[in-house]
Amino acid sequence: MEKICVITGGTSGIGKCTAEAMVKKGYTVYELSRREAGNPGMYHIPTDVTDPEACQRAIDAVYSQAGRIDVMINNAGFGISGAIEFTPIEQAKRQLDVNFFGMVNMNHAVIPVMRKQGFGRIVNLSSVAGAIAIPFQAFYSASKAAINSYTMALANEIKPFGVEVCCVQPGDIQTGFTAARQKIVIGDDIYSGRISRSVAGMEKDETTGMKPEQAGAFVCHVATRKGVRPVNTIGLSYKFFCVLQKLLPAKTLNWLVGVVYAR
Repeated sequence: MEKICVITGGTSGIGKCTAEAMVKKGYTVYELSRREAGNPGMYHIPTDVTDPEACQRAIDAVYSQAGRIDVMINNAGFGISGAIEFTPIEQAKRQLDVNFFGMVNMNHAVIPVMRKQGFGRIVNLSSVAGAIAIPFQAFYSASKAAINSYTMALANEIKPFGVEVCCVQPGDIQTGFTAARQKIVIGDDIYSGRISRSVAGMEKDETTGMKPEQAGAFVCHVATRKGVRPVNTIGLSYKFFCVLQKLLPAKTLNWLVGVVYAR
């Protein structure tokens, strides 16, 4: 029987590569994003994930046409950077509204479908920054940490209905995410240039990081394999860092992060 995947933010970067991998895996893919046009080989539904009603309409449309939803991949998101002190509150709220509550909106619409059909898998895109908070990217890190906590709680809540939930933590990936980052440079003189140095270092790591095709293949594997772990980290080095995060005292870990990203 035809299997159905819904993915948000699937027109570029990791989302696009994940959507293409899911198509190759034999899934019919419905891609949701704010863009008017989608990618070949999949259905496109223009959707703003920050609009709960738009998310509900999109899921209703998919279910009406396909009659089932096997996989929901919440990938839509963006990043901001800057000092906490100088980040406008509205911009910080927008970061959480897209990255965290956009996922919440989609899952609010899709969970009743999966619960009633008695199966399904939800994959939420988090980040290594959700496990290890990055200075001058505090609100991005907070949005991803919220996804991790939400994922763990939701997994236990809906497991009895046959629905599995997990998250994926990418590290540095070569995508348009880097260029699209909204940089807040106010206060860099007060912080002795540390804001710009921190972001420049992060962006250098991103531009030399993993190819998005590899990340997309990983997310596809997590979405389709038999059985699932609650948290899945991409790349051996990042898995190592996440293990350190659990083993090291918080003071030591934060000192190490500060040496790398807050000099």
